[in-house]
Amino acid sequence: MTDAEIEITADLVRDLLREQHPDLAGLPVREVAGGWGNQMWRLGDGLAVRMQRMDPTPRLQLNERRWLPVLAPRLPLPVPTPVRSGEPSARFPKHWTVMTWVPGEPLDHSSISRGDHAAGTLAGFLKALHVEAPADAPVSGDRGGHPRTCTDGFDRFFHAVVPGGLADDVRAVWDDAVAAPEWEGPPLWVHGDLHPANVVVSDGTLSGVIDFGDMFAGDPAWDLAAAWVVLPASTVSRFFDAYGQADAGTIRRARGLAALKGLFLMLMGRNGDRGLPGGKPAWGPAGRAALDRVLRD
Repeated sequence: MTDAEIEITADLVRDLLREQHPDLAGLPVREVAGGWGNQMWRLGDGLAVRMQRMDPTPRLQLNERRWLPVLAPRLPLPVPTPVRSGEPSARFPKHWTVMTWVPGEPLDHSSISRGDHAAGTLAGFLKALHVEAPADAPVSGDRGGHPRTCTDGFDRFFHAVVPGGLADDVRAVWDDAVAAPEWEGPPLWVHGDLHPANVVVSDGTLSGVIDFGDMFAGDPAWDLAAAWVVLPASTVSRFFDAYGQADAGTIRRARGLAALKGLFLMLMGRNGDRGLPGGKPAWGPAGRAALDRVLRD
């Protein structure tokens, strides 16, 4: 078997714990639905095991190990924090990490009913996260820059899935983002992958943020796109008022990036409907709803 074909089972997770962290091996292990690059297993009530699966390198897990302990103490929502490192071995030649478990239900399997509260909560979280990153913070090869650097990706998603009746309006949003000014501030800490599968909901509002593997230093517009991608309709103004530090150019870039992410979610949903690897059926409706909010709000 190649590394990517190794079947990750509860027995494998227990064996790895016995080998490297035997004091945790007696805790119950159960699989968590979802995940692609990494697979999650619940460990007892308060922990999870994050197993490198399809990611070709351990970079994402190593980023989380290095930087989440630095960021987590000043963030106002729970985030998964590494507590133990699992190293490659003969039993499993990839990295794995024991992390704190963030309670709640991912938004792609739930909904937000307290929209204004969620908008304020997300704004407060991003305001705390978006501070100047150190010189050795990770950078992203395909995210973090101006939207114009993503034109090829946008065109690919656009031609694949954009609804015919929305094509001109979606294209206009993207063109406006491409024409927006560059981010002129210092590179800020950015989560980098805020979408419905990576935020957690409890009691009708946001209660946690997960999956920081793509974190990088760059333009905060990449996270501010979540105002349309994550939050329900008619909360965008509430979000930006609470965030309080986005100029008009940043909002234009964020709105275009939200259109890009909406199209991507729609494509992943279509792939899931067709049974293709990596497809996520639940993401299609979420992507279309995000696109509708981009055009309406």
